[in-house]
Amino acid sequence: MTDRSGLLTRPIVPVSDGDDATETYDALRPEIDPAWCHPLVVSVVSTADGDDTTQRAATDRATDAVDRFASLAAADGIDVATEVLTGDDIAATIIKAASNSDASAIAFHSRGGSDWLDIVAGGVRTALLVKSDIPIVVLPADEQ
Repeated sequence: MTDRSGLLTRPIVPVSDGDDATETYDALRPEIDPAWCHPLVVSVVSTADGDDTTQRAATDRATDAVDRFASLAAADGIDVATEVLTGDDIAATIIKAASNSDASAIAFHSRGGSDWLDIVAGGVRTALLVKSDIPIVVLPADEQ
């Protein structure tokens, strides 16, 4: 548990879909003190591609993600703010939102995948780690 001076007092927590929201919440919950942690949960809809139908589906998925996280948090008495963001660059959009909200950290759940491929392909995880001047907290993945 952190106290009011910890990295997880005002984290921005990105989630990609409903399942990711649940997994991220389950990873974050044991690490925080509900009395002091007030996360901003975000999901980013990429504006880089897709027609109107694709954009609507992505927005619905993002809304479901932040709403699911908020519902889980509310059941545990944790106050969260939510926001669906749009942007061409997902990592840059998250970093900008973190800066604008005076976030204490960007906290995300490790989704697995290939670390080497992520480094070569320049994934969101790597971009957050490399480009952010706000502390990054990688929440533990479930042991499967």
